[in-house]
Amino acid sequence: MHYRTVLMYTEIGCFVACVCGWILVCSTMPTEYWTYSEVDSLVLTSSHYFSNLWKDCLSDSTGVSDCKEFPTLLALQTYIHLCRSLVITSILLGFVGSVLALVGMKCTKLGGSEIVNTRITFAAGITYVLSGFCGMFAYSWYGHKVISEFMDPNYKAKKFEPGVALFVGWGGSALLLVGGLVYSITAGNQACKSRY
Repeated sequence: MHYRTVLMYTEIGCFVACVCGWILVCSTMPTEYWTYSEVDSLVLTSSHYFSNLWKDCLSDSTGVSDCKEFPTLLALQTYIHLCRSLVITSILLGFVGSVLALVGMKCTKLGGSEIVNTRITFAAGITYVLSGFCGMFAYSWYGHKVISEFMDPNYKAKKFEPGVALFVGWGGSALLLVGGLVYSITAGNQACKSRY
């Protein structure tokens, strides 16, 4: 198999991995289970508390949920503001990376010359890496906050556990990081070879 064909298949694989990671990161925004907690009061009734970046919810054993959106921006804790902004930044950077990757890939003829396509592909890889870092930092900070409150014996308020959205976000961010790194490395190697 020729080097160009292997490079093209590598780019396609990285693109698919990064788009899947971007979709996973996007799916965490509306997901309500960033944190959850169960309270069993009696045998027949139990309550489930869960929350995300936008609201807190309570569900009883009958399946009825009552959600309350956060009332004001100024009363929110700093980590929620930071996680909101980082996840939105991750989503936007992932979209820009996808557009750049589509333009710069070997199997498309949109970027122009070979060296221009290589530079665009390198920019796509860096953008994907930045998107992955933003997402990973947001999910890790939120998860650290939840776990540290849960493990703290002096914390007397309601204790929560990490929800499914954090694990999905970690997986999506990891796909963005790995795909972006491979994109950047292959484009960087190709740029060095074409320069000499």
